[in-house]
Amino acid sequence: MSRIRVLNTSILLFAIFLLQETMVARINFPINGYSLYLAALIVVLSLEDRNGALVFGFIGGLIMDLSVAADTPLGQWALVFTALGYLFALNKESIGDFTQSPILFIIFISAASAFSLFLFLAIGAMLGQEHGTLTHQATIILANTFWSLLITPIFLPVLIKIRTALLTSRERA
Repeated sequence: MSRIRVLNTSILLFAIFLLQETMVARINFPINGYSLYLAALIVVLSLEDRNGALVFGFIGGLIMDLSVAADTPLGQWALVFTALGYLFALNKESIGDFTQSPILFIIFISAASAFSLFLFLAIGAMLGQEHGTLTHQATIILANTFWSLLITPIFLPVLIKIRTALLTSRERA
């Protein structure tokens, strides 16, 4: 993985984060909200190789820690996505099976976003944070999963094409 690709993918993730914070977060979804950045980061992590999943998990988590709405310790999202990137790196062959089928890939992205939110809550509980009632948090996780199932197919082809364009010629082969 080249340094220029790390820079380009980091800029892409930051641009998606800005889109999330300035536009998507302002939309009042029924039930609860949706995180475009969360779904996009999981797509990038699942398409990366073993090292890329770890590196972009950490970078993507640090970018998500910059959120104005996040009143959590700096680095908590970085820890969550580094752990998720590690899980993706360990199970790279199994994840490759999901990326071949678009419907399975969308279901995988939705399930991984739910798992990352649950992992965020678990790490927050270990750090002593209060996140509200269990039913409220379950509603947030289920709503994000539902909206991920509905909205991810819209931007998934565009994100895959952009990611392919960011690869070097050596990495494409």
